[in-house]
Amino acid sequence: MANLRETQKRMTRRLLLESGLELFRAKGYAATTVDDIATAAGTTRVTFYAYFSSRSELMKALIDERLNEALQRVRSAEHGSTAQDLVATVADGTPEAITAWLRRTADNWPVIRPIIRIGRDAAVIDPELTDLVERWLEEAIGDIEDGLTAAGRFEPHQRRFRGVLAMAQLDFVAQNWDRADWKLTRDQMLDELGASWVRLLT
Repeated sequence: MANLRETQKRMTRRLLLESGLELFRAKGYAATTVDDIATAAGTTRVTFYAYFSSRSELMKALIDERLNEALQRVRSAEHGSTAQDLVATVADGTPEAITAWLRRTADNWPVIRPIIRIGRDAAVIDPELTDLVERWLEEAIGDIEDGLTAAGRFEPHQRRFRGVLAMAQLDFVAQNWDRADWKLTRDQMLDELGASWVRLLT
């Protein structure tokens, strides 16, 4: 009986997250209320508050759980979360490893992009979320820095900034690749991005 209850709780929480994400995408963060999310999930406002203290807490969970899950990031004492495969890829430093990691990441863009866009929109109106997406990007920059440190490439003062440049490129391309007219196929774009990362990180 206890197991059934736990399974139902997990399902309800997941349904609230999914409903929140869909409504934030369709209506925007500002126009979506707790009641909207509860109704879309087939539950009540009281049930919503049993899982999340506010709409911003649900948004934080989308970043901390859904985004990290999509990118295979795990909890880390150093950075908050870490993608061990990114650290290993940067430490490896071969063009093949870097391009392969970027391609795997690009496969997840349909999941990643809406959460980051909604997070940025939410941060404009919700002070609790101001640094949420930027903190997540800082964690990824820390992974690149760790990979460069493990490989002994560049001076310590260069490693973080090179991570900043690499993640800025990736973030911009990920957020705009389907709406920008760059005259490149997806494969060509990823090859160019990979070449840029190789120049920056090796």
